[in-house]
Amino acid sequence: MSRVPESEGQLIKMAEIGVLQSPGKLRTLLGSCVGVALFDKRLKLIGLAHVVMPCSTGPTTSHGKYADTAIPEMIRRMNAMASGSKLSLTAKIAGGANMFSYATPNSTATIGEQNILAVEQSLAKEQIPVLGRHLGGNFGRRMVVDAETGTAQIHIVGQSPVLF
Repeated sequence: MSRVPESEGQLIKMAEIGVLQSPGKLRTLLGSCVGVALFDKRLKLIGLAHVVMPCSTGPTTSHGKYADTAIPEMIRRMNAMASGSKLSLTAKIAGGANMFSYATPNSTATIGEQNILAVEQSLAKEQIPVLGRHLGGNFGRRMVVDAETGTAQIHIVGQSPVLF
């Protein structure tokens, strides 16, 4: 993928979480990892987590790395920015590609499939509806989310961008 100008938004790296209020964008590069965007339409507040693994095995300082810790941490950060306003969140998720030809030792599912399942379970637990998905395949993608509109844009090399 080509270099993206800073005007395309703040880069969220592997295992990181970003939160911002409009105006602005957050972006990340995904393979088997899953990008989880949470959006509050009224507050124009957005969060983006780059989830690397399905679940933590205990206490962690890298909350963005795991689906079961990234989503609650992103909600906590968004609540802090909401200044006491009640959040009304929706989600958009992307990634979870089959980038490798093997599954993890305890599962026949690829790490991408496991990440997708774990993210969807964590969102369901928090009762956050998923309004858009761009998942699977065997290709990497760039995800850009806009705090003003909540729109997610997916870029795949050689293809037209997808908006959802």
